[in-house]
This record gives sequence, structure tokens and C-alpha cells, in this order.
Amino acid sequence: MSDNSLRVVWVYPDLLSTYGDQGNVLLVERRAQQRGLGVQRVDVRSDQPIPTSGDIYLIGGGEDRPQRLAAERLIRDGGLNRAVDNGAIVFSVCAGYQIIGKEFVNDLGERQEGLGLLDVVSTRGEAERCVGDVLADIDSSLGLPQLTGFENHQGVTHLGPEARPFARVHFGQGNGTGDGTEGAWHDTVFGTYMHGPVLARNPLIADHLIKLALDVNALPPTNDRWYEALRQERIAAATAPA
Repeated sequence: MSDNSLRVVWVYPDLLSTYGDQGNVLLVERRAQQRGLGVQRVDVRSDQPIPTSGDIYLIGGGEDRPQRLAAERLIRDGGLNRAVDNGAIVFSVCAGYQIIGKEFVNDLGERQEGLGLLDVVSTRGEAERCVGDVLADIDSSLGLPQLTGFENHQGVTHLGPEARPFARVHFGQGNGTGDGTEGAWHDTVFGTYMHGPVLARNPLIADHLIKLALDVNALPPTNDRWYEALRQERIAAATAPA
């Protein structure tokens, strides 16, 4: 990465972009620009090679068949894995979260290999879909406030020893395992089931990704506090009596 600039890669928007997940790349762009950083956004369709020189890679959710196609093409391409080997940051949502794990169940009911960027394995739950607002405490070592988001999945994701829970839920299902975990992370790779889009609801996560990319401990403050009203609205919705 050149000084004061970021290269942000939006992976396969033609396959993986449900529930407004494209808002995540817009939010990272906005938060960087507010700090005077140059941002080069690269939208990579599924018929294009994944560049290995990006700083932050964002992956959204998708339906079952597009998820399978995306996983097959990402494995065949290999660019995302090489980028992570070079120190890139990955933030993935729902189907994207499952794809970057070791294995998931595809639309054919078959176990399918993932990218292995996170030590997680996803299966398909037998219970009703996990749908609704979520409120969770993010891993304290990341220094971030509560996570708010919207989940809509039937996946159940089990964490291996090399993955840490991204958060622990107060309301909602998260990973669907019944142990209160939501998402996973390791080093510079993050996965979550949260839509919303999640970075619009939680802009300090976007700031955290930017800090990792810049290798800095802090960013200049911004005067833009619009997101706090959205956060409080969604937190209130999640905690309101049924």
C-alpha cells in the first residue's frame, strides 16, 4: 500500500451481494475519505481474476448456488489466499463467511471445500432459519463497541482451535451452535453472519479494518455521528419486548 491510500476490493458483487452488503464497501470508502486517505475501489466480478495487491477485501452474502460458484472460482483463482499471505485484510459476511472457512454445505447438499482462511466448518441447521436483529459483544481484544446487525441464515458454523469468536450474542443466534458465539476471526481475517449492512451499523469496525491496513493504532476523529442514531435505533429494536 502506498502512503495515505487504500486499495479496497469488492469480491464478486455479481454473485455475493445480498441484503445491502454492498454498503460495506461504500462505508469503508467513506470512512477512509473522511480521514483524507486516497481510496481505489476495485469491483471484481466472478469472471475476473482477484488482484493480490489489495489492502482490504470485502465479501458479501449470497444464495446457495451463487455461493457454490463463488467458492469454486475463488479456489481456482487463488488470488485471495495469496493476498492474505501478503498481509491483506478480509471481512466477509454470511455466505462469504462460510466460503472463507474450511468447509460448508452447498446447494446440492454436498460438503464443499472452502478457502481455509478461517478455521471454521459450516453445516446446515435442522431448526428454523435464524432471522432477525442481533446484539452481541465483540471480542474485547479488538476494542470495539457492541455489534448490531441482521441475520438471515440456516447455516451452523463451528469454530476450530485457530479461530476466535468475533462476538458473543445477547440477542439472536449468531453461529447457530447454541454456544452464544457470532462470527469468527484470526489475525487479519474476519467473518460474520451480520447484514445490515453491518459496517453501516458499526462504522468503528470499518475503522478497525482501515487501521489494520495502515498499520496504525488510531485514526483522526471525524465529525460524522449520523451512525450513532442508527445504532441506537437498531439496539432498541433488538432489546424491545416481543
